[in-house]
Amino acid sequence: MKTNTFPVTGMSCAACASSAESILKNTSGVKQASVNFATHSVLVKYDAAEEELQKALQSVGYDLLLDEFHAEEEQEKLRKAYSKDLQKRLLASSILTLPIFVFGMFFMGWEAGKWISFVLSVPVLFYFGRSFYIGAYKQASKGYANMDTLVALSTGVAFLFSAFNTIFPKFWLSKGLEPHVYFEAATVIITFITFGKWLEERAKYSTGTAIKKLMGLQPQEVFLIGKEGQETNIPLSEVKVGDILSVKPGGMVPVDGMVQDGASFVDESSITGEPIPVEKKQGDQVFSGTTNQTGQFLLVAQKVGSETLLSKIIQTVKEAQGSKAPVQRLVDKIAAVFVPTVVLISILTFFLWFFLGSEDIFSHALINAISVLVIACPCALGLATPTALMVGLGRGAENQILIKDAVSLETAHKIDTVILDKTGTVTVGEPILTEYFGFEQVDHLLPFVLGIEKKSEHPVARALVRGLEEKEITASEVNQFNSETGKGVSGICEYGLLRLGNQRYLEDNNINIPEQVNSWTQEHDQAGSSFIFAALDETCQGVFKISDEVKSTSHEAINDLQKMGIDVVMLSGDQQHTVAYVAHEVGITAYKGGCLPSEKADYIRQLKQEGKTVAMVGDGVNDSEALALADMSIAMGKGSDIAMDVAQMTLIHSDLTSIPKALKLSKKTVGGIKQNLFWAFIYNVLGIPIAAGVLYPFTGFTLDPMIAGAAMAFSSVSVVANSLRLKWLKL
Repeated sequence: MKTNTFPVTGMSCAACASSAESILKNTSGVKQASVNFATHSVLVKYDAAEEELQKALQSVGYDLLLDEFHAEEEQEKLRKAYSKDLQKRLLASSILTLPIFVFGMFFMGWEAGKWISFVLSVPVLFYFGRSFYIGAYKQASKGYANMDTLVALSTGVAFLFSAFNTIFPKFWLSKGLEPHVYFEAATVIITFITFGKWLEERAKYSTGTAIKKLMGLQPQEVFLIGKEGQETNIPLSEVKVGDILSVKPGGMVPVDGMVQDGASFVDESSITGEPIPVEKKQGDQVFSGTTNQTGQFLLVAQKVGSETLLSKIIQTVKEAQGSKAPVQRLVDKIAAVFVPTVVLISILTFFLWFFLGSEDIFSHALINAISVLVIACPCALGLATPTALMVGLGRGAENQILIKDAVSLETAHKIDTVILDKTGTVTVGEPILTEYFGFEQVDHLLPFVLGIEKKSEHPVARALVRGLEEKEITASEVNQFNSETGKGVSGICEYGLLRLGNQRYLEDNNINIPEQVNSWTQEHDQAGSSFIFAALDETCQGVFKISDEVKSTSHEAINDLQKMGIDVVMLSGDQQHTVAYVAHEVGITAYKGGCLPSEKADYIRQLKQEGKTVAMVGDGVNDSEALALADMSIAMGKGSDIAMDVAQMTLIHSDLTSIPKALKLSKKTVGGIKQNLFWAFIYNVLGIPIAAGVLYPFTGFTLDPMIAGAAMAFSSVSVVANSLRLKWLKL
């Protein structure tokens, strides 16, 4: 029994996912199948030829991509082509539908207008809208129904009835009835539903790029050191445990291993999320996907292929994204029941009138049956979600909140626990010069401090350079530059020998640090800070403080979340005492430091098992595993592209105060969608019985198809108007 995840193409709604899943479950040799409409993928447990699974789906208009090496790439190509085709169809059908709508609404009695509408309707329905009819036919051939079925039936009947009335108007005139046409209803439905699909297509896809970018952290080729010391380029897939690999400056670490020779600073932000690169020397561990910065070193491969930390993150993200969406689209669920119900009511209406009617039996039977189908047109259904989403997403964007899809909106307002990463989320995310202290001579030395630190590649030195340049200090030349790894740098300036480094560097050079400087560092010391001491010749002149500051809005945002009854927890890969300091600064009582990506993910799993609805907020690749597993994933806009691709919500300005706003927006937008669905169905609930003639025995009233069409159109207007209310929502 094998278990695999395959991309699925051709699905257009949640009902499609349901029918595809049902087809696979009924295929011989398939034990379990779970189709995820959000990721257009299926998780299958099977003991059959994969080609048989593919044929089963192809029989109802879907397809299964079996090439494991190129499936995602092929799916992305098909998605782009489909999106482009939708856009072209939408534009063309809109252009043709506009005059049809004008003739139908304002020039109903103009005979030439009916013929023009007839001609223009043909390409709109049967060329630009052909996918609805093809999809409905394939579904019907297997005994299934979806939104395509309803669109095809309603528009098809409306068109055929209108075409008959246009070509043979005397048939109805001879019976004393006006031969109305409903070309505008049929074409507007096609155009609006196409518009809704296009909007959905734009918002839905981004998971594939996240995986590609994660994989992009792995180099395709590595430098293998042979037994005689020669260097050979080989593919990453050929690396074995125990191989000696060379990692050059600027290159990515290809596998998990241990430094055998050499030293360097390695940027581990892709794994730990911490902004300051870590010094690596002989015996230290390095991880796949991290970036070597300054020196060259040799490493012994200890974990390769799927066993590396990065590969496990990639796999976890794939599994989380491929799991079944917790909330299916309500519209398509209802449509699956609604379609056969409406068709049945229409047929019953025809036969009841035909057998029980007293006069004009056939005409009344046909017109009332058509009225049922026309008033059941799913125009408002197609608009209910996308219009609310459009306005809601727009309001979010105005407040620097990007929300991926409707599922995210439906989940966000249920959140009761928020997990925060520290670096780049609660804090600024990069070391900066916050302040400095010293004697008068320090100010004179600043141009030389800048000059000497510009020659250094140390991350803390770069932070000092940025800070001094922001103060508009101009660098002065320093000669005889010298660097001692892990300690500091020195050089000759016009005042003498200038040294810049940590406390140990000064002590090694027998330079005493004055009591005033020591007192200042003790007073201003905080977890996560670094100090660079400046000494001229044998005298310490001052000290510079480099730290990653807490964002000014973090405390306010966390306080707002706590007032909303939401538990706030901080998890970080940084040291425990640093995390504790930051947590205290922003008012968080639950926190944990030294967390690997897998530990963050485990913490979220535990909370979900306890019944919590969890949101994860992060900004780095190291957060992507936890982001993918959380019920709601929120990324900082200034963080990594990976985090933003995995996340369901992105805060453009990386401001945590956007989170309470996002939760409020979620609640209001979901409420708007539900209200829209109410307005979309209320006309059907009230109108279908009236269209069927339920009032005729009591009042003699029957619903003319034109009135049915107007009611359908008004339901659409109600949906759009209700969605527009979100524009004035105060967050």
